[in-house]
Amino acid sequence: MKNKIGLHWFRKDLRLNDNPSLSLLTSHVDELVCVYSLDEITVLDSTILPSNNEIIGKHRANFILQAIIDLDSSLQQFGQQLIVLHNNSLAPLLNLIDSLGVTDISAEWYCGVNEQYQWRQLQSMRPQLNFIQENGSTLFKASQFPFSIDNLPTTFSPFRKKVEKYCEVLALEEPIKTMPPSGIGPVRFESIKINGLSTSQSHYTALEGGETGAWQQLKYYLWDTDLIATYKTTRNGLDGWGFSSKLSAWLAQGCISPKRIYYELIKYEAERTKNESTYWLFFELLWREFFHWNHFIHQATLFSAGGVQGVIKASRVDLKTIQSWQTGHTGYPIVDACMRQLLNTGFMSNRGRQLVASCFVHELGQDWRYGARHFEYQLVDFDVASNWGNWQYLAGVGADPRGHRQFNLEKQAEVYDPHKNFMADWLT
Repeated sequence: MKNKIGLHWFRKDLRLNDNPSLSLLTSHVDELVCVYSLDEITVLDSTILPSNNEIIGKHRANFILQAIIDLDSSLQQFGQQLIVLHNNSLAPLLNLIDSLGVTDISAEWYCGVNEQYQWRQLQSMRPQLNFIQENGSTLFKASQFPFSIDNLPTTFSPFRKKVEKYCEVLALEEPIKTMPPSGIGPVRFESIKINGLSTSQSHYTALEGGETGAWQQLKYYLWDTDLIATYKTTRNGLDGWGFSSKLSAWLAQGCISPKRIYYELIKYEAERTKNESTYWLFFELLWREFFHWNHFIHQATLFSAGGVQGVIKASRVDLKTIQSWQTGHTGYPIVDACMRQLLNTGFMSNRGRQLVASCFVHELGQDWRYGARHFEYQLVDFDVASNWGNWQYLAGVGADPRGHRQFNLEKQAEVYDPHKNFMADWLT
């Protein structure tokens, strides 16, 4: 009887734990191949109109390289290896599937337009394969909601209230104990050597890609420091390591699942303390959840000028103005400090993101999509659903009942940088 040869296509799930698609595949194939398709770093051109094609800057690319090196190291403990293909098109993957005689293929379900489209394309081009796609990227499945997915609440608050009342977070997957052998002899396809990848140290030294780093950060923020217990009062900080969880970068690449964070939080609340701050981390996970399902419903509308509301606001595209914002030369000190921080580190606080987005849309009057596109390029923790959803929110074309969010930049600077330390650090 012919061996079943399984291929797991890692995408936004760079982990072994709580990976339901990988777990299911490993349970019923005789041989296993693990693959990741590495996008190239894209040089930013501010004249590029926002589109569905993802662009990756050096900060996030470095984090991803660290994550796949860590993933390969974890796979080696199971006698496996990670095959890294040269680009994210389907052609190299199809060549690999055909050359190895793959019979079963799995990938994590993800809300992204590109990921959904590629999966459908793969199914149509190789219909003889057994396809496995499980959802490990969200807290809930659509079937759990007390509403049909087509009737997803248009704003966050009713979504949160309903899921908190009626839905239980999905259970964690049992840890993978064994994996089938790879069965790969001499390499018959072009791939990137893991040990040939180079990475650099992040400005935020603890922000290192990979499942190992994600676990370390979760342990640090909860158990080692109890910083989670004051999260609600510190979360609006602008710089430094301890004011927020910093888990978003690992979540964005699937180095850790949202369920894993949730259940570790529940454990912490049972063994240490449960308060408004610990709840607030769950609250932020629910925001992420809402934006992911919102993207799943609206798909490419997330990138359209009128957003999910279909209302186009007056704006312009002035490249000189956009570039002054990108490089931190707008003349608004708090905005310029945040933008220079982003340029140099790939990081910006949540408060900072709101302020610079508000400035871009309202004070500078620019098309919000160019701001969202710049964030996509620069942010280490870029998440398509959260990033574009939040930009729509600030631009007044997204999931916001008020339809207009504008911050008083001078007042915000007085509240969140009263001694001007943050501005001094980044503007000198």
